[in-house]
Parts: sequence; C-alpha cells; structure tokens
Amino acid sequence: MKHTYTVTGMTCNGCRSSVEKALNSIKGIEAVVSLDPPIATLLMKDHIPLVQLQETLSKAGKYSISMESPTDTISETPNELPIKSCCSSNKPQEKSTVILPANAQGKYYCPMHCEGEKVYDKPGDCPVCGMDLVKAPELNIGKTLYTCPMHPEVIQEGPGSCPICGMDLVPMEPTESEENKVYNDLVRKMKIAVVFTVPVFLIAMSDMISNNPLMKIMEASKWNWVQLILSLPVVFYSCWMFFIRAYKSIITWNLNMFTLIGIGTGVAFLFSLVGMFFPDVFPNEFKTHNGTVSLYFEATTVILTLVLLGQLLEARAHSQTSGAIKELLKLAPTEATLVIDGADKVISIHDIKKGDLLRVKPGDKIPVDGKITDGESTIDESMISGEPIPVDKKIDDSVIAGTINGNKSFVMIAEKVGSETLLSQIVKMVNDASRSRAPIQKLADSIAKYFVPIVVVVSVLTFFVWAKFGPEPAMVYGFINAIAVLIIACPCALGLATPMSVMVGVGKGAQSGVLIKNAEALENMNKVNVLITDKTGTITEGKPSVEKVFSTNNDDDSLLQSIASLNQYSEHPLAQAVVNFAKAKKVSLIEVKDFEAISGKGVTGTVTNKKVALGNKKLMEQVNAAVSAELENQIIAEQKLGKTVSYISVDGIAVGFVSITDAIKPTSVEAIKELIRQGVEVIMLTGDNENTAKAVAQELHLSSYKAGCLPEDKLKEIKRLQSEGKIVAMAGDGINDAPALAQADIGIAMGTGTDVAIESAKITLVKGDLQGIVKAKNLSHAVMKNIKQNLFFAFFYNVLGIPIAAGVLYPFFGVLLSPMIAALAMSFSSVSVIANALRLRSLKL
Repeated sequence: MKHTYTVTGMTCNGCRSSVEKALNSIKGIEAVVSLDPPIATLLMKDHIPLVQLQETLSKAGKYSISMESPTDTISETPNELPIKSCCSSNKPQEKSTVILPANAQGKYYCPMHCEGEKVYDKPGDCPVCGMDLVKAPELNIGKTLYTCPMHPEVIQEGPGSCPICGMDLVPMEPTESEENKVYNDLVRKMKIAVVFTVPVFLIAMSDMISNNPLMKIMEASKWNWVQLILSLPVVFYSCWMFFIRAYKSIITWNLNMFTLIGIGTGVAFLFSLVGMFFPDVFPNEFKTHNGTVSLYFEATTVILTLVLLGQLLEARAHSQTSGAIKELLKLAPTEATLVIDGADKVISIHDIKKGDLLRVKPGDKIPVDGKITDGESTIDESMISGEPIPVDKKIDDSVIAGTINGNKSFVMIAEKVGSETLLSQIVKMVNDASRSRAPIQKLADSIAKYFVPIVVVVSVLTFFVWAKFGPEPAMVYGFINAIAVLIIACPCALGLATPMSVMVGVGKGAQSGVLIKNAEALENMNKVNVLITDKTGTITEGKPSVEKVFSTNNDDDSLLQSIASLNQYSEHPLAQAVVNFAKAKKVSLIEVKDFEAISGKGVTGTVTNKKVALGNKKLMEQVNAAVSAELENQIIAEQKLGKTVSYISVDGIAVGFVSITDAIKPTSVEAIKELIRQGVEVIMLTGDNENTAKAVAQELHLSSYKAGCLPEDKLKEIKRLQSEGKIVAMAGDGINDAPALAQADIGIAMGTGTDVAIESAKITLVKGDLQGIVKAKNLSHAVMKNIKQNLFFAFFYNVLGIPIAAGVLYPFFGVLLSPMIAALAMSFSSVSVIANALRLRSLKL
C-alpha cells in the first residue's frame, strides 16, 4: 500500500535526508521524501500507525508527520499536540495549526508559536516575542483537558480561564462531573455575591427615600463604611477572578471583555476608596449635599454580581451545546458478555480483545464493532445513522458499537475495540470539529482585535465631553457614563457567535449520521454548486451480484472457475460478486500466478497456464485481446439494460463476459432531485462503460455524466471545474476515489466505504447514501444562517448600546443608561448568542 504524508520541521536538504533515512529504518517501509513540497511517500507491506512514524522521526530530530496539510492539521492520535499559531512567520495563512511531536509533552513552547515546533525544557520567555513560555499538556489517559470555546488552541489540565479572552475553560471531552464542578463553583460564588450585594444596593438606594430611615440609625459616613465592608467579599472573593483576567489581558495585550469590566469596576471601586479616605482631593461637583463624596460601592458590587450571573448562565447554556457529544458518550455500554468455553462471563468493555466472541442479549447495547457469527436479530441503529427504521441483521452482517439489539439474542466476534470503534471515531471527529474555526470567524477576530481599544477611547472621550459640556454635576455625569460605556461593550458575544453555532451544528450532524471533519467544511458545504458522484456504492447499493457468465465456447463453468480464481485476490466489490457467484455454484477455486490489479481497468493473471484477463474494454485494449462483433453486440445489449459488464479474455482472445447488476439506492433519485432543486449541478463520473452509465443517468435524470473514468480522470475533471470558479463536492466510497476526494473543495465519503476514502474526506455519511448530502447541505445552510444572526446580534447590540451608554439620547429625550443596567445587558448579550445557537438542536434535517 502507498500513503502520502506531510512532514514539518525540515529546513534544508540535510533535514530531508535525515527524515528519509529515519523512515527507511522502519521495517517494511520504502520512503521517498521531498523538501518542496515537504512530502513523504511511503510504500508499506503492512499498515504502520502514524504514532510509530512520529516516534521514529522524533528520535531523528524535531520533525513531525501527519496525514493532513500543514495549514489544517488534526492530530490522528492522542500523542500529538495540536497548537494553533497566531503569529508564526509571514506565511499567507493567518492562522495555522502546528502539531507538536509526541516527545514535546510536558515541555515548554511559545503560545504564539514564533519558532514553529521548537520546545524548551524549562519555563522562561520566548526569545522572539517575549511572551511567557507555556507547558505542553501531557495527554495521559485519565486526565481531563480543558480548552476555550473561543480559542481552541488553548489546552491545559484542569479548569481555569482562557489567557486570551478570559472565558472559563471547558472540558475537551465533556463529562457531567467536570461541568457540574465548574457550574457549582459559580453557583456558590453567586450566592455569596448576592448575600453581600443586596444590602449594599439597599443602603445606596435609601437616599432616594424621603426622610431616609437609615439616617436615623447612624450618619452617612458610617453607612459608607458598612458598604465598604460588605463589598469586600464580592470584590475580593466572588468576582476577584474578573480582575485577574483583566490584569492578564492587559499585560499580554489580549484585550477582551474582562479588560473593560476590570477597568470599569476597578475605577469605580478605587474612586470610592479615595473618596472615603481623602474626600478633600475631589471638587464639590463629586460631593453630596451632606458634604461627603458620592461613592460607587453599590455600582461596583451590582455590576460584578450581574457579570457573574452572566457567566453562570453562560456556563449552563454552554454545557447544553456539547449535549450531542455527551449523548454519544452515553451510547457505549460499560459491560459485555464474553462467550468462553461455551459459558457466558460478564466482563468490562475495556477488557474486550479482538477476536473475542460476545453474546448480545435482547435489549442490550452492542459493545464493540464486529460481525454476527451465530443467530440473527433486528438492530436499532438510529443513534448512529439517524435513520429510525430498525435494520435486520444475520450471520456475517456487521454490527456497530452503541446500537441497540432487538428482541433476539446473537453471538458476534469483536473486530474493532476501544478507540477503533465507529462510535469512538465519531466522538473524536465531533470533538475535533466543534473546536475548529470556520473561515467566517476571521471577520469577528479582525473586529475584536481593535474593539476593546476603541471602546476605552470612546469611554475616555465620553468623560471629557460630559465634563466639558454636560449639566451639573458634569464630572459625575461624565464619570458614570464613561463606566457605562466600558461595561456595556461585550466582545465576548462577538467571539462566541461562530464557535457556539459550529459546536451545536456539528453535534446535530453527528446525531443525524453526518460526520463533519472541521468547521471549514461545514461552512463551505453551503457554497457547493457542483456535486461529483461515483456510481458503484454511492448511487448504487454497492452490493453487486452476478446475473450470468456467458462463454462463446459454451463452457461457462470452466470460465467461471478461471475468473473466480483470479478475483479471489482482488478487494473490488465486483470481484467479490464473482467469487460469491462461483461459491454458490459450488465451483472450486484454483491457483493463480502473476496476478495483477490494474487500477480502473480490471485484473490479469495466469490460470492453468493460460493468460486470463477480466475487466473493461480498456483492459482488453491493453492486453491486445480481439473482441468479435457478435460478442460486442451482446455486451452492448446488456449494458443498455443498466448492467455492468466485464470482458473475459483468454490468451489474447475475448471469449465471454460477466453481467453484473447493482441496484440503485431508493434514496438516490430523491436526493439528486432535491440537490438539483437547490441549484446544485450533479455529475456522475464512473469507471463503467458508456451504455451502462447512460442508462443509470437517464433513470436518475442527471444532466451530465462521464463514463470510462480512471482515478486520474476524476481528478482532472474536478480541477477543471475548480478552474472555472466552481465549488466542487465529491462523493465516493472506494480507494480509487481518494485522490478526487482530497482534491475537491468538500470530499464526502460514504461510511460504508473504505478507510482510505473516509480519511481523505471532510464529511462522512454514516449510512452511506446521497440523502446524507442533502442533510449536510441543509445543516450547513442552517448553521451559516445562525452564525450570521449571531454576528448581527453582536454587532447591532454594540452599535446601539455604546452610544446610548455614552449619553447620545440625553439631549433629546433625557435618557441615560445606568452602569448597572449596562452590566445586565452585557451579561445577557452573550447568553442570547448561545441561546440562538441552541435553536439548531431542534433543526429537522
């Protein structure tokens, strides 16, 4: 087998040579490495895991290897550390993902990744940008890693706040206990904040009551001391984290919503302290009729408490956005019934090994992926495929972990366990995709970069304008409105607009059997205007069966034995159909020499000292086999019926053919009709002959098709369409589709296809039919619409809120916005964005 990988870390020909030498040292590998592009082409006798390749390269130097392009890499194993680079070099990509090698775990790197994959043994400062080096996480089993919902490059052990935006980090693999711990901590702090804030607020508001009853108990200066004491637990315990985040944001110049909250409430609190201890430094404008300075302890505590309420609601709402992942995690059972020596034994799911026989009882969840070896049943696969109708299963049929058995018992053999199961792969893909960034996020990132400094400038201008032109007490008005401007601005809502919708959308897709690799694919699917589709296994069932074997010599059984023996070495579905047909006819298979599979054409070999070839007309031309006119006419007649026909030649003479039928999936006609209605041009590219392709195209009402396509022909056609400005999606299921899937703007793999096809694709359809493409298109449209709504809410809110807070309505309507009302509005702006994203959970695909 042949695989192509991307290698990073090579800077010269010496590096290239070192990498090539290291890879060739692995037994069973022949490696050729190029420097530009940085590609390693490996020929393997058996599949070598990526982690083994990485370990070998790590010993040779600071090199990393991956299946993806260097601009969009998702790690294949837990031993690879995905780290986003925000300012590394002058590459045209604004944000790229860098994979730290496995030996980087526990070491230190620059969070801006100025020096690529370079790591240090000790903490310190980055020699390029001066930022503190951070420790690479040790991705050991059992440790819960946390990430930021807005900045997925931030990864750390244990909870905390994002060093970039200040948001609470969330578990990368959500668990009820971890999320409850964060939520319960916020609830506890909220209760304490409310207990101390309410009396501070009541004391401050008592001045609005005629004959203030509190003044009869003690004088105003003493009540100021009470307010100070009551505000201390709110400022220095419940909400102290906001000031820490604000401080970090300023010293790292990653300005965010907590910068504004920290400055606004910090200035109000410090102003109040100075006003208590040094009242004489303030002009009379800041003093009450009692001669004391107007204090803002109530504004400080109420604003902080309202911000904390927003964080609490946000934490609760955010946990719901990852609900799809948690539901997937719940599908896996904890125990299984092992059949050993004829007896049943209950074991942990973690103790299951490949090859184990497992008994699945009625109503049980299937523990791992495998095949039924004894018995039959009906299985509910809706949680994996999204289809509600149970599926009948019999001996040799595949079953999937997490699906639910019906009312019969059966025995299965375990084929994929642990992280290899489809359920585990789905959970990993959903996790990776929900933390990836959509291209539209760049708009929000660009605005957020300048947002906070602009708000601070607007706040300062607000103070001076009011102090200069406002009514008396002008400076008090200026001070209050300046704080209101700082508090109401919420870049957090802007930052959450995209990732929340992506997270919910990806989860919704997974529940419907549409697995999306990253947010870019989710966004671009909405732009697709051309769909290239294969025929066998994509439009058709992919379960071909032989209708007949025709021989010009009337020796059908002998010819069947030759071609079935030849096909026993091929993995192609058509080849398997011939072998199955021979077995059903009780025809024995014999030895074949010089077997060769010719991609896109067929197979050849020597059977009983005769050179036999089985394939399409191109293969007959390649082996110089003469085809009589009579045989050609019979083949054309079969092809016009929609049958796939393979020529058979023996010693350079065509002596017969195999007629194979592969039924069109019932959903293909409906799906293609709907896609065409949505403005998508559907083109079928098939390796089959012109007559068969035409018959299928007519049945599906396709406007365009091409027959006789080799893998390179599909690739060329996609490139041609892309050069015309088309956004091309490619749907396929075979190894020969992998290059085209990788070239297409959106590669769509049928989940029933090969691992190579799925690896090359950006979207995988679990059920494996074209109806899934309609679902993916509808999902993409809904998510992009939801993101645009969120961005509108965030933009509109700030465009409207900041001027009102600055007091532009006061000259016309006498309206001013209290900083406390501004804090409440700011808190709920983020929650409203999340709530809008959660609407995607009810989307019907």
